[in-house]
Amino acid sequence: MLVHGVRTSRTMWRRQLEAFDLVGRPAVAIDLPGHGTRIAERFSVPASVDGIAEAIDALGGRAVVVGESLGGYLGIAHAARHPDQVAGLVAASCCSVPDQPATSAWLLAVRGIARLPDKGAWLNQRLVDVTMPREAGLDVAEGGYALDVMEDMLTGIRRVDPLAGLARIQCSVWLVNGQWDHFRLHERAYLRAASDARLVIIRGSNHMVSLVRPVAFTRVLLEALAEVDERERTSAPDGAALDRWRAGAVRR
Repeated sequence: MLVHGVRTSRTMWRRQLEAFDLVGRPAVAIDLPGHGTRIAERFSVPASVDGIAEAIDALGGRAVVVGESLGGYLGIAHAARHPDQVAGLVAASCCSVPDQPATSAWLLAVRGIARLPDKGAWLNQRLVDVTMPREAGLDVAEGGYALDVMEDMLTGIRRVDPLAGLARIQCSVWLVNGQWDHFRLHERAYLRAASDARLVIIRGSNHMVSLVRPVAFTRVLLEALAEVDERERTSAPDGAALDRWRAGAVRR
């Protein structure tokens, strides 16, 4: 289950979905409220967490959840609220506590950008062009940009407490950050908060690690899935747990 970042959509996961298909790993990506196919809806954290839960129910009730940036924060919140649905969690590019002074400054900037004639479309595209490879930028653009979602997102996400969420999570957690990610401020605190977590730093990447270094990022996902498989296999002598996990995952 792949959960995208803010302003993007499920199309950002094209490279990962293609890789999973090649190795026979079923995977799905969803659109959050206010994004992609759900752009007419208003974004909120509760509605997003509910959307993740509903999508996992449709898969069979249990999945490994992968979230990047906003998707990472939501993945933590979902796993804390619905532990039985999560076989493992990969939370990428979200190792900063969201309720801090920089969030207030960002919110003020967003309100100013929203008053521009193009609502910041040129600035958004310029950031994509500068920070991502061309192919990744095309993948992001395919689902459209959610330019109106930023104020609701910042207002809602600052009420999320990822450290408290990690302390409640029962499954294994992989924290994945780009080497030059500016969201690495509290990664050690994140590691201490979770009972079973490991930190992976991908060299040569910025904040959007899955798009900038897709092969390295996908390798981390496949390793995480292999570890989940092994744990599921050993949790039942006859391998029934692994069979249930795979049977649920193949439903699209």
